[in-house]
Amino acid sequence: MGSKDERDVEKGYPKADFVAKLRRLADAIENGERFDIQIAGERIYVPARAEFTIEHERSDNEEEIEFQIKWKNQ
Repeated sequence: MGSKDERDVEKGYPKADFVAKLRRLADAIENGERFDIQIAGERIYVPARAEFTIEHERSDNEEEIEFQIKWKNQ
């Protein structure tokens, strides 16, 4: 399989869509299953072996929390 192009995409979602995606993610994690999601037109398959972190950033006038999911391609 060839390598994939590098990508750095940030996409906003309405609150109801965001909540639905979080619920599907939580269910997949609890059940030890792969999580599938489409982001900006590309289907992403997150394996059950993925690692989860939470990041907090702060600047003078802004704060950000990122829920991160990372894995190595095999």
